[in-house]
Amino acid sequence: MHKLPLVSRLEVIKNSKRILKNPLPFHRENFEKFGDLFRVPLISSGEIVFTRSPKVIKHILQKQHKNYQKSTLQTVDLAKYIGNGILTSNGEHWRTHRRMVQPAFHKKKLHNLMGTIRSAIKVELEDVKENVTVDVYPLMSNLAFQVVAKSLFSSEDIREKMQQLQYITEVNQQMLIKEMRQPYLKWWFNLNRSIKKHLKLAEKGQELLSELIENRRKSKIEKDDLLDMLLQARYEDGKAMSQKQLIDEVLILFTAGHETTANALSFLFFLLAKNPQVQEKAYQEVRAVNLDVNDILLAILELKYVQKCIEETMRLYSPAYIIDRVAIENDEVDGVKIPKNTMVLMSIYELHRYAEFWDQPDKFNPERFELLDKKEYQNYYYPFGAGPRMCVGNNFAMYEMILAVTEILKKYKITTELTEVKLNPLISLKPLNVHLKFTVRA
Repeated sequence: MHKLPLVSRLEVIKNSKRILKNPLPFHRENFEKFGDLFRVPLISSGEIVFTRSPKVIKHILQKQHKNYQKSTLQTVDLAKYIGNGILTSNGEHWRTHRRMVQPAFHKKKLHNLMGTIRSAIKVELEDVKENVTVDVYPLMSNLAFQVVAKSLFSSEDIREKMQQLQYITEVNQQMLIKEMRQPYLKWWFNLNRSIKKHLKLAEKGQELLSELIENRRKSKIEKDDLLDMLLQARYEDGKAMSQKQLIDEVLILFTAGHETTANALSFLFFLLAKNPQVQEKAYQEVRAVNLDVNDILLAILELKYVQKCIEETMRLYSPAYIIDRVAIENDEVDGVKIPKNTMVLMSIYELHRYAEFWDQPDKFNPERFELLDKKEYQNYYYPFGAGPRMCVGNNFAMYEMILAVTEILKKYKITTELTEVKLNPLISLKPLNVHLKFTVRA
């Protein structure tokens, strides 16, 4: 470990404001300077290892995943706002609840949700402002949030409550980012009661969900949505999840499910607007596919080029742009010894631009996924993570995004005057001010 290049503490302090706003340029500079692995000292004490090494990332996420767990950034800091569910837990608690939640996202189960997802998308797209330049992110955020809401709670009229929950999750995330990137100011956040204020907001969100779940229990009506599947899930002893655990799992599905999709779609529509030839090819594909058929899922699977566009977007702008793990025991990979309790931050953003593998890594080129076999790029591409902790909702998210792209491209041509999109790396990679114009196709 001591042989790994070390960024000086002075450099970290000098760049602290820039890191708080957007740490990705700081990461890039140090990867270019030091190579695939380097250490960064914390302003208070201790060190973190940063890596973009394909070998190290595969080792930690897949080959030796049992020797690594999520850090307290997620299991404590994030968990205090969104609960102790599969995103924010480790060990047996995670394994048990992953087994219970995963069946809800099997393809056969998702098949029954396709109509619900498409209907929710079409309702939200009624808010598209035509022939004027607008920031697409709020539209995509509302769309993705309502898709999760309808998939969880079926046809219940919960829009007002979901808008409250959406607001709570967004402002609490902003507070969490301040805590993570400015840990030396935690005393001030406690003194000015910022943390207490946001914890109260989190409680309000949990109360909203508790009421919805309790109403479903009392109704005794089965609706075959995601909530029903979670209510019917059982531990090995036959018991159902407690109300608190249900709330935690549902809240995580909202938080992780809506934001990552909203981010990816916003980036995608910007990229399509900037690359009209790609947009036209995708349009020709979607206009040839009829979604007004009995089996929407089969129709979705025909949209192979649209899927490549999404895959390429998630290579360039993966929502999970960085993944953290902590070594449970001493380990060694690629000649580097990793002591017990070492935190490793794996830059998926940089791995997806790994110049030794990706041709023209900063270029948007969906065709690369037609030319490359999955076996060729699987060690350089983790849009949904990898290993046992791979995102449980990856198929749900992909189908949702394909449907959203299809419905929009069939009706609109998308243009923009932007030359690039600004990045806002929060818990996930978010775009800033994605100004696009939607023109109705003739």
